[in-house]
Amino acid sequence: MANQHNKNHEQEGKETVEFFRDLDKEALSIESFLEKNAKTLSFGFGVLIVAVLGWFGYQQFIVAPKNEEATKSYLAAQKNLADGKEDLALGGKSVANPGFIGTYDEYSGTKAGKLSAYNAGLIEFKKGNYQKAYDLLDKFSSDNKVLVALKFGAMADCLSNLNKADDALALADKASSASDDAYTSYYFTKKAGMLALALKKNTDAKKYFATIDEKYQDYDNGQSDAFIEMTKYY
Repeated sequence: MANQHNKNHEQEGKETVEFFRDLDKEALSIESFLEKNAKTLSFGFGVLIVAVLGWFGYQQFIVAPKNEEATKSYLAAQKNLADGKEDLALGGKSVANPGFIGTYDEYSGTKAGKLSAYNAGLIEFKKGNYQKAYDLLDKFSSDNKVLVALKFGAMADCLSNLNKADDALALADKASSASDDAYTSYYFTKKAGMLALALKKNTDAKKYFATIDEKYQDYDNGQSDAFIEMTKYY
């Protein structure tokens, strides 16, 4: 779990870097468009120019500052989490300290806002508030497939602790195929197999462990063979 936790933080850092890159790309693409077409745009396209400039202004003076504010709020919560101040990191109780919950509530449309929902969900899970954790994790979305896989896996853990094992298995299955990362797929395929075994769905369990034996032997050290044998008698 420590390796997975480290990978989670590494991915969060990448998401933050990508967020700033996206801001730069948006500004540059609009500026480039205007520069290349300034000489050819005629009066007849005046409405189009106004629309483009209006969109650019919206991005520059409303969206960009909002993204920046969201990121600052997220990073402040992240620092509290790194310092072991989980309640402060979770936040949501005051404007002075929005924390992850307040950042999501205020900036849910931004990447930093979405990451805040993800982190808040993990903190609530650690506190044993499994339904709250599930609801927060469900609000998270990303183009990063590894983070999406981790989201489904964490939601599966929430449902397991809420005694909804069948639903947990369905989410673990989604987590196993959400990412192209081999270790992530292995980890959640194994989790799905163990959930299926606990539910006495031996045919499903055997399928998961056979997949591990076929694709992920480098990570498994032969454990899947023992689990396959268990499906015959458990």
